[in-house]
Amino acid sequence: MNFTVEERAEDLGDYIVQHKATVRAAAQAFGISKSTVHTDVAKRLQKINPSLYKEVRAVLDINKAQRHIRGGMATKEKYRHEAEK
Repeated sequence: MNFTVEERAEDLGDYIVQHKATVRAAAQAFGISKSTVHTDVAKRLQKINPSLYKEVRAVLDINKAQRHIRGGMATKEKYRHEAEK
């Protein structure tokens, strides 16, 4: 996949909005680092496509608000699996 940086930023933005994806999930799907995803959607996308940036920002804000819940659930599952062994 040879993307320009601008194309990649828009593709990442579309992916995040369509899948309500986290930065980590988007990074894994595109095979790039979380910091690259963050740079693309937080800085580049704002200049390239402001309306898409607003949509992405809304999804990421929701994910940020929920991350402590997801982390707690992951820890609970981890210990539940360990207890089953």
